[in-house]
Amino acid sequence: MKGQQPLPTWEKIYRLPRKYLMLSVPLTLLIGFLIGINYDTSSLKGTLLYGTIVMIYSTMVGFNFKSLASSKGNKVTGVAMLLNFLLIPIVAYVLGMIFLAGREGNAGIMFAGLAMAALLPTSGMTITWTGLLNGNVNAAVKMTVFGLILGSILAPWYLLVMVGQYVEIDIWQTMKTILLVVFVPMILGHFTFKFIMRNGRTMEDFKKNVKPKFGPMSIWAMLYVIFVSISMGAPMIMKNLELVLIAVIVLLIFYALNFGISTYVALKFFNREDGIALVNGTVLRNLSLAIGLAATSFGPEAALIVTLAFIIQQQGISYYAQFSHKWFGQPIDKKV
Repeated sequence: MKGQQPLPTWEKIYRLPRKYLMLSVPLTLLIGFLIGINYDTSSLKGTLLYGTIVMIYSTMVGFNFKSLASSKGNKVTGVAMLLNFLLIPIVAYVLGMIFLAGREGNAGIMFAGLAMAALLPTSGMTITWTGLLNGNVNAAVKMTVFGLILGSILAPWYLLVMVGQYVEIDIWQTMKTILLVVFVPMILGHFTFKFIMRNGRTMEDFKKNVKPKFGPMSIWAMLYVIFVSISMGAPMIMKNLELVLIAVIVLLIFYALNFGISTYVALKFFNREDGIALVNGTVLRNLSLAIGLAATSFGPEAALIVTLAFIIQQQGISYYAQFSHKWFGQPIDKKV
C-alpha cells in the first residue's frame, strides 16, 4: 500500500509460515522426519505441552468468556458429538474389517490403532485451525472439552466392541489435560487482552492492529508441535515400512470420508463459522493421546498407524484450509 512503512526483517520472518502455510506444514513434516530418523528427539516430548499451550493461547487473546455460557453453538457441538461417537467409529470399523482385520502378521493389530484414533476426537488443533479460518472458536472450545470427556468415558467400551479389548483411560488425567491445554491458555489470553486494552484502546484498533499479530505465533507453535511429534515417530515408520503402504491406504480413505461427510453436513445445516468449527471438531482427532494409548495397550504396530495418521491429518487440514473459502465463502468481519 502506498505510504505504508516496510516491515522489519524479523516481522517478515515471523509472518512467513502463515503466508506460505501450504509449504510450511509439509516442509516441517519433512524436516521433522529426516531429523527423527537420524537423531533421537524423544527428550523434546515434555515440551509438547508448552507448545500446545502457546498454540491455543494465541487464538484465545480476545476470546469472549461469556460466550461459553451462551447456548449459541450448542447445536453444532451436539451434531459434532453425534458424528464423533456414532458415524466416524462406524466408518473406522468398516474400513478396519475390510482392510486390516483377519490379516496375517501385524496388519490386524493396526486395526486397534485405527479404532483408537477414531474414538478420541478433538485436540488443541481443533481450536487453533478454527481460529485461523475465522470459524466459531466458542463452539470449537466446547467441542474440545466435551469431545475429550466423552471420548475418555466411551472409548474403552467402544474398543471392547470393536477390537475385543477393554482399554482403561484415566479420566482424571484427561480432565487435567483439558485444564492445561484449554482453560490455562484461555485465562492467559483473557488477561493479555485486558492488559492490551487498559489504556483505552478501541476494539476496532485491537481487531485491526493487534489481534492479527497473534496469528503467526499460533502457526509457529503448531509447527513446533508437528515437528516434535513426527520426529519422534519417524524411527517407528522406518522400522515398519512393509506395513506403511496398507496403513496409508486405509487412512487416506478414512480421512477422505471424514472430510467429505463433515463438509456435507456443515454446508447443509450450518453457517460458515459453525460449519468450519464442525469440520475441525470432527476431522481433527486427538492423536497425541491416541498414540500413547495405542502403544501401551496394543503395541508398536497399533501406534504406527496413529503416527501415520498424524502426517495425513496435518497435511490434509493444511490443504483443506487453503480451499475452504471456495465452499464456505470468505469470513465476515465481526466483533471479537
